[in-house]
Amino acid sequence: MEFIQNINLVSLADTTISLTTAFVLGGLIGLERQYRQRTAGLRTNVLVAVGAAIFVDMANRLSGHDGAVHVVAYVVSGIGFLGAGVIMREEGNVRGLNTAATLWGSAAIGACAGADLILEAVLGSLFILASNTLLRPVVNRINQQPLDTTAVEITNTVYVIASRAHQKEALRQLELALEKAGHQTSDLVMHAFGDDAVEIEAVLTATSVDGNEIEAVVRTLSALDCVSQAFWSPSTTE
Repeated sequence: MEFIQNINLVSLADTTISLTTAFVLGGLIGLERQYRQRTAGLRTNVLVAVGAAIFVDMANRLSGHDGAVHVVAYVVSGIGFLGAGVIMREEGNVRGLNTAATLWGSAAIGACAGADLILEAVLGSLFILASNTLLRPVVNRINQQPLDTTAVEITNTVYVIASRAHQKEALRQLELALEKAGHQTSDLVMHAFGDDAVEIEAVLTATSVDGNEIEAVVRTLSALDCVSQAFWSPSTTE
C-alpha cells in the first residue's frame, strides 16, 4: 500500500495547478494553430504541454530540483521526434516548420508549469502567441518583395515545354539562348509532360540574376515554333 504513503494533498494541489496551467496555456497556443488549420492544432498542443508538465512535476516530486532538470533535458530532445512528424515536403517545398517549432514551445510551457514556474509559463505563452500572430504581417510583407535581388540567394530555373517530336530542337534552342545571354546551367533535366510532350528544366548556376534578362530569354524561346511554352521561376527552396 505504498501509494497511500505517497499521497500528499499539498503536493496534489500543486500538481493540479501545474497541469491546469499547462492545459490552459497549451490550449491558447493550440487554438491559434487550429484556427489556421495547421497539422498540430488544439489537442496536440494541449497534450504536449500537459505531458511535459506531468513528467517535470513527477520528477520534481520524486527527485527534487535536480531530477526535474534532467527530465527537462529529455523533454527538449524528445519533442524533436514529434516535431519531425508534422514537417512535410511537398513538391520541393518544406511545410510545417512553424508548427513543429510551436510544439517545441508548448513543451517548454508545460515544463515551466510542471516546475511550478507559473508566471514564466504565462510569459512564455504570450511570446509564442505573439510570434505566431504579430509577426505574420511582417513575414507576409517580406515574402511579397521581389526575389531577383543580389541580397537573396535563390535557385533560378528556366522551363521549356515542347512536343516529343521537337524536343531535341527545343533543347538545342534553350541551350543556345542561355549561352547567348551569358548564363550557365548547373543542371539540365528533361521529363515527360502529359502524353506527347516533354518539359525541360534548366537550373541556372547564378543565384542572383537580372529578371529582365531572363524574361527576354523566355520571350525568345516562346516565339519559336518548336516550343509550346516557356517560363522561368526563382525559388528559395533547394
